[in-house]
Amino acid sequence: MVLDGQRARVDFALTPVARKLINVNPNTISWIGLILALVCGVIFYFSGREGCDWLLVVGAVMVIVSGYFDALDGKVAKLSGKASPKGDYLDHVFDRYADVFMIGGIAFCATWCDPYLGMLALVGVLLTSYMGTQAQAIGAPRLYAGLLGRADRVVLSTLFPLIQFISIVCFDVTYLDIAGLQISWLEIMMLWFAVVGNATAIQRAIITWRNLGKMYPDSGEGKDGEE
Repeated sequence: MVLDGQRARVDFALTPVARKLINVNPNTISWIGLILALVCGVIFYFSGREGCDWLLVVGAVMVIVSGYFDALDGKVAKLSGKASPKGDYLDHVFDRYADVFMIGGIAFCATWCDPYLGMLALVGVLLTSYMGTQAQAIGAPRLYAGLLGRADRVVLSTLFPLIQFISIVCFDVTYLDIAGLQISWLEIMMLWFAVVGNATAIQRAIITWRNLGKMYPDSGEGKDGEE
């Protein structure tokens, strides 16, 4: 599933609001989105407590709202002529923190997810984003290619908490029994992030390497610097 290329389809929901907020600093909107992501992560974490599984629905809604603000800041910046490298940089930084907050809330809630699987999921998500922005940092085209873009993560982080909640409320099933392995719906999502996230990171690394080969065909394979 690759939804990052479909962002233009949600302009109808962004443009009218962005026009009304034309005088608002886009960075302020970015901060609101980040705070909402933090709140979302806290909600997911506490949803694992007994009798609090209803918080999964609240968390799913918060994922959507946070993602909306994340997209809204860029739209406001473009319409107001305030788009800048500083704003773009801030947006990327906040996106990574938002990923850690929201996914981490599930990753470290023992009720929903094995912590080791959660850490692998976070690694996959962060590496996916890093490979995309690192390509741009070294002069290659910015990459959104792959099976797990940010838009995909937002959609999955909305759907799977709802599926988990429905499974508990309607079917009294918290964990699925797959070949003797007890696994929650949220762990299935985290497994997807871990496997497909790392696969996407590798895919982006290969694409960038090939792009650099076309841009600098006579260059060596050394490195200019270290981070």
